Amino acid sequence: MTAVAEADGDAATDVADGADAADATTDGVDAAADAADAADAADGDGEDELGGAIRHQWTITDEQAGGRLDVVLAAQLAVPRTLAQRLIEAELVTLAGRPPKKAGQRVRAGEPVIAVVPRPTPLEVVAEDLPLPILYEDAHLVVVDKPAGMVVHPAAGHSRGTMVNALLFHCRDLSGIGGVARPGIVHRLDKDTSGAMVVSKDDVTHASLAAELARKSAGGVSSIRREYLAIACPAPPQDRGTYRTLYGRHPVHRQRFSSKVSRGKHAVTHWQVVERFAGAALVSLRLETGRTHQIRVHAADHGWPLLADAVYGHRPADPALAQLAAALGRQALHAHVLAFVHPRTGQELEIQSPLPADLARVLAALRAMR
Repeated sequence: MTAVAEADGDAATDVADGADAADATTDGVDAAADAADAADAADGDGEDELGGAIRHQWTITDEQAGGRLDVVLAAQLAVPRTLAQRLIEAELVTLAGRPPKKAGQRVRAGEPVIAVVPRPTPLEVVAEDLPLPILYEDAHLVVVDKPAGMVVHPAAGHSRGTMVNALLFHCRDLSGIGGVARPGIVHRLDKDTSGAMVVSKDDVTHASLAAELARKSAGGVSSIRREYLAIACPAPPQDRGTYRTLYGRHPVHRQRFSSKVSRGKHAVTHWQVVERFAGAALVSLRLETGRTHQIRVHAADHGWPLLADAVYGHRPADPALAQLAAALGRQALHAHVLAFVHPRTGQELEIQSPLPADLARVLAALRAMR
């Protein structure tokens, strides 16, 4: 059975992969170490609850084999890599029964891993009654329709007015594994990208969704499907295509990303033109991987940047298109479809986000210009 919530749109997504600093405090790591020692003294019965910490245990898979322990640990637990490294340094992680010698140690398939993670400190983010459309919700997760202009989680310069502030008002119970400032956040959308975004309410759901997204981002088998709508300016020369490239930081502009790099991760984007206009096009895109800014970068690097993209785009030469871009004021990108298998019920969900009013106005204007 498939549950569908009406919608339409598109945006760039990335896994909450630890680009931000770890939220867990040093005191929390120390407390976890004490809890782990106490569990060992009490015969270590394998329980998940260790006083002030949570014990995670799994076996390295073939897909994880060969990777750095800190990278594998961060992806498995859906925590920042810096926190994974601190857990390893504090000897709260064992690999094949022994504390690893270094965070960068390579792992092998079949090796057992045990990690003791401190519980997050109590939430200090302020709940705010902000408009936040809900596309789907149950006891384990919620899919929100993030408006453009809203930052996902609190950070320097954005302590209020974020999606997390709104979520805490709507539902206090969010998974804590993402940290104090990012409760429930499994993946992100850029501030000026709108559309469907899933948030977990408990740690089990969070870990499962994060693992699915990590597999998807790596190009592995995953139930997650993410489709987007974008307005390109100019229009792509072809009607459809697939971009398979390397992907990484821009060699000069380090705050930007590029698909024109000699080394990097792989990135795959499938796309198809939905409607053509004079000097622009409505394009549907599907992510096979999920790199930061992937859609915006792939489009721009192939000659058709998104309308009003201040980072990867440019001012249109046509005055009418330039006026539309200025009025829009944000990249024309919307997360239209988010589909996945519910990690707790096994139900196939396909959530659709309706095209927001600002993009609908742009499309209406483009149609009138033909």
